[in-house]
Amino acid sequence: MHLQQDISLKPYTTFGIEAKTRWFTEVSSVKTLQAVLQGHRDTPKLILGGGSNVLLTQDFPGLVIRVVIPGIDIVAEDAEYTFVKAGAGVVWQELVEASLELGLSGLENLSLIPGSVGASPMQNIGAYGVEIKDVFHALEALHIETGEIHSFNAADCRFGYRESVFKHAYKGQYVIVSVTYKLSKKPHYQISYGDIQKTLEEMGVTELSSRAISQAVIHIRRSKLPDPAELGNAGSFFKNPEIPVAQYETLKAQYPNLPGYLTTPGQIKVPAGWLIEQAGWKGYREGDAGVHTRQALVLVNYGQATGEAIKKLAEKIQASVLEKYGIALSAEVNFI
Repeated sequence: MHLQQDISLKPYTTFGIEAKTRWFTEVSSVKTLQAVLQGHRDTPKLILGGGSNVLLTQDFPGLVIRVVIPGIDIVAEDAEYTFVKAGAGVVWQELVEASLELGLSGLENLSLIPGSVGASPMQNIGAYGVEIKDVFHALEALHIETGEIHSFNAADCRFGYRESVFKHAYKGQYVIVSVTYKLSKKPHYQISYGDIQKTLEEMGVTELSSRAISQAVIHIRRSKLPDPAELGNAGSFFKNPEIPVAQYETLKAQYPNLPGYLTTPGQIKVPAGWLIEQAGWKGYREGDAGVHTRQALVLVNYGQATGEAIKKLAEKIQASVLEKYGIALSAEVNFI
């Protein structure tokens, strides 16, 4: 265990915000994590993984623990499924690639999502018609106070749209250390969402495969979304709001091009990116804080933006959309 003092967190979040922490350490095993937590019970703590869903609005006065627990292993299988367990520190795209190499299906639509395995169930990450809950089997999490390892199944996690129990009832109480996914040997492809079908046709794909779908998703994401290594961002900044059907129909009469997708009975999901773009924010820039030129759902750091500047821009966007459409946008990104 090696503690570093007064460390910049800029390299450890995809937004690339300049903020410092009083103490910093990386842990690559459960045993080390337990020792760090035991030795710093009274110190404020922030757990970091890939840093892809975090906006640092200030320096952190305590200890940042970066979880880099490795490992990808097959732990069980049956006639239909292979159960793949990954350490919380595994880079998400490395797990996707490993699943493709094994000839398994389930993660291909989630290709190129930034971040690490540990954050995947916490956020119930999703893209192109697939969410983690669709392929999730179980996870292990360390209870911060007791140091005990607890197992959680899908019901325990209470998954929702970009939600889980770890963002609310158990927020700040656990550190996810591993996740096990239930991946299919007999693929059930999901290509109806977004431009996947169109992209596959443009790629000349005549025989569907998990690899081909993954390549199509990667192509789409690279064409629409900025690479965090080149332009600081955290992907989708806001959740797509769900509104009652009656409210949607009223808005649709006023804005005929308003997209919407029936989700739960009586609720319509509206693309936040469309609302933000139509409210005039796409490509907007205020100093080094801005809205991406190709995807209005993505807020970006052009170099020297502070977390506070990006937060204020987000608040202006929320106020604007609420005033124009009567729809409240919720941030998907976590403010620190």
